[in-house]
This record gives sequence, C-alpha cells and structure tokens, in this order.
Amino acid sequence: MDYLPLVLSILPFLVFIFLLFRKKTTLLLASFVTLFLYTILAIFYWQILGSALYISYVKGALLAFDIFIIIFGAIFFLELLKDLKIIKNISYYLSSLSADYRVQVILIAWFFEAFLEGTSGFGIPAAVAIPLLVGIGLSPFRALVVGLLGNSVASIFGAAGTPIKVGLATLSVANVPIFASIFNFVGVLIPVFMVWVATSGRPNRKKEFLEAVPFALLSGLLFLIPSYFGAKFLGQEFPTIIGSIVGLILVTISVKLRFLIPKNNVSLQKGNTEEDKKEKKVSALKSFMPYLILVGFLILAKVLIGHISIPLNLGFKTSFSLFNPGFIFIIVAILVSVIWKSKIKKLLNFSKTAFRGAIFPFLSIAAILAVVQIMINSGQNSSGLASVISLISDSFQSKLLPIFAPIAGAFGAFLTGSTTTSSVMFGTLLNSASLGIGFNTDIILSLLVVGAGLGSMMGLADILTAEAIVGVKNQETKVVKAVILPCLLCLVIIALIGLKIFQVI
Repeated sequence: MDYLPLVLSILPFLVFIFLLFRKKTTLLLASFVTLFLYTILAIFYWQILGSALYISYVKGALLAFDIFIIIFGAIFFLELLKDLKIIKNISYYLSSLSADYRVQVILIAWFFEAFLEGTSGFGIPAAVAIPLLVGIGLSPFRALVVGLLGNSVASIFGAAGTPIKVGLATLSVANVPIFASIFNFVGVLIPVFMVWVATSGRPNRKKEFLEAVPFALLSGLLFLIPSYFGAKFLGQEFPTIIGSIVGLILVTISVKLRFLIPKNNVSLQKGNTEEDKKEKKVSALKSFMPYLILVGFLILAKVLIGHISIPLNLGFKTSFSLFNPGFIFIIVAILVSVIWKSKIKKLLNFSKTAFRGAIFPFLSIAAILAVVQIMINSGQNSSGLASVISLISDSFQSKLLPIFAPIAGAFGAFLTGSTTTSSVMFGTLLNSASLGIGFNTDIILSLLVVGAGLGSMMGLADILTAEAIVGVKNQETKVVKAVILPCLLCLVIIALIGLKIFQVI
C-alpha cells in the first residue's frame, strides 16, 4: 500500500498544529500557511482541476462571509449595549437576586453568559462575564476560570446556531440539533464545577461547596431541559437563547422561594460606589428590553425568511440565505439606538470596532473553509488519486469513531478557540468516515459539536483574551490545568454513551 498520499494529506494539518503551539503564531497566519500548502499539493501532486480549485476558494469565502456578518453584528450590538450601560445594569439585577456569591456565580457565568453566547458568541460572553465575576468578589484568576467554564455547553448553539448552521453548512444536519441537545445534558455538571472553583481557597470551602451543589445541579437542568425543546421545535438557532431565558426565569423563582438555595448566605461584595448606584436607576425592564427585542426579531425572521435563499451563479450554482442572525443584530442595534437616542457618531465608532473584531476571524475561517473545500474537491483531478478527505476519513473508519468524534471536536476548539472552526475542520472528515462504516452521521456530528463546545472552555485564544481582560499574565498552563478535569470528564461520559449507542444499534 502506498502511504505517501495519506502522509501528504495530513502533513499540512500537522504544520497547522505546530504553528498554533508557537506562542508568536496567530490563527490567521497558521490558517493561510495551511491553505498555501494544501494549494501547492492540490496543484502539483493531486493535479486538481482549475475549476475545482476556484470553487474551493469561492465557497470558502462565501461560507466565511456568513460568519463575518454574525461577528460584526454581534460586536456592534454589544458595543451599543455597553455604551448605554445596559450590560452593567443587567449584571446588577442578576446579582441583586441573591447576596450569596455562589448563587451570583451561577446566575452570571451560567445563565447570563449562556444568553450572551446564544445571542453573540465568538468569545464575547466570557469577556463580558469575567469582569462581572470580579465585581462580585472573586479573584481575577478564579473569575477567569469560572468564566471559561461557562464558555462551554452553551457554545454548541452559540451565535444563533452558527457552529451547526455554518460550521456544518455543507452537510445534512437535520437531526444534529436534537441529538446534540441530548448529549449536551452532560453539561449539568458544569455549574457544579463553577461552584467548586469559586469556593476554592475559602476557609469553609467544603461546607460552602456542598451547600451549593443542589442549586448548581438544578440550574444545570433548568437551562438544559428548555434547550432540548428549543432544538426539537425551533432548530439550532434558539436552544441556548431559550434555555438561558426560561432557565433564568425559573431559577429566579427558585431563589425567591429559597428552593435548594444554600442555607447560609455568604457574600464577597464590598459595597457599591456612588457611581454604581446612579447606574442602577435604570429599570430592569428597560435593561432587558434590547435582548427581548432581539429574540423577538430572530424568531420572526426565522419564521418569515428562514427558508428563503437567493440563487447565485458564480461559475457554479450556489445560494445565499436571507436569514443571517448578524443582520438581525444590526437591525435591532439601530432600532435600540433610536429608542435610547444614541448619537449617530457613536454608531460609526461601534461599526469600526465591530469591523476590526470581525475581519481577522473572517479571514482565518475563510482560509480554513477553503482548505476543507480543497480536501473535498481534490478528487476532481487528472492524477487518478482519491480526494484528500477520502484518504483521511478512511483512516478514521473504526468502531471507535464515537470516541474519536468528541475528542476531535474538543481538540479543534482548544487549538482555535472556536466551536464553529472546530466543526469546519473536522465535520466533513467525520461525516465521510461515518458513512464509510455505516454509522449514523447525525449522531457522529452531534458528538463532534458537543465535544467542540466542551473544548471551548480551554480554547487558547479565549484564555489569552480573558487574561488580558482581568490583567492576568502568563497563566495559560495554570488555567488549562484548572479546566481540563471537567472537560475530560464530560468528554469521557459522552464518548462512552456514543460508543454504547452504536454497540446497541
């Protein structure tokens, strides 16, 4: 057997990994180096047809453009809310529900962060939540770790379903949201780990932790159960949004009734400044109103135009979906700015910030998506060689694929800091591998995206961003050590469940 084609298929990917582990190499540079290597191999070794190479580049760019719009819109929307002090007021109302820091941690890092993940994604939720956690009294390092834990199970349906909608755009994924929401129930453990980290170093750590475990488990279920029904009846855009909203309402009732709440209130807060008190005068309804409008518009747009696509002929037939959450973010942001009488000049500044935040992820993902397309289309050649994706997927064709899938997802998210990018990197490969051995592709892809969500809690890019936010330096190794146990435990659980499912089938 000639192993050279397989080795050459894998080599650029190994270079990609090597570059990412170098501290001074950005995801953007690593992505374009990988694209360059695959292009060279495609032209000179696979002898790919020119039309196939062209299609690969254009499809990669078109799919990435969807992500650009989402990131731009999400940042634009968030910058406006930050300027209007809406984010700060929301955090106040969440914290005021209970004086207990353990309850506050779950409200902010589990529910509020999940809501931001559902409506924004791309590392934004942790960036917002971590300073709030410091504000309730956690040390910067503990706040960082807790915030990263929250950047996990909610992310598989983050940014209105982008990891599935865009990350698996070229695949049949009709049932992936439902299966993913089922596997995602492993996330019931995440709030428990949040409390474990938050209580570390405390004089009565064991007592404070055990008192909060029932509330943590309840909070996990109150998010995950509505998320499942959101996936079942509305699709990938809404599980995280619905789970966080419904869960927050139900957990608020639980707090008010003191149901499963820690017996003893323990506060870490030192009191509020006069400036804080002034900012808190904005009503709860007005603070949450922009997000309520956003959710309403997202649902309305999904119903009205979710099925409409514009056909395009770019030398090949494709289409552009009219429904993109990014457009909704922008529309709602403009509407909110009118209602709140924000200055047009500020909107221009927000758009500049949004563009700067979106352009580099767009370019990185465009390069990676182009690589994926080359891997798929490389079978259209004059050399007679099988496509790159076929060669690699054949090596994955094993009964252990249900174990490989979530691990691959977590590894991709760890390297890139993105659930979406991880889905892009491994989705087509695992889909081909599962078809080759007759496994249900929906289940395999579900394991992939859930694994990617779990891996997001230790995404290198997210860790570096979070460190910069709270002023923590050179603690990447320590942070990874702090989150790797919950990540691995959850991965093992879903991998074993996935393996058992295929054994039964």
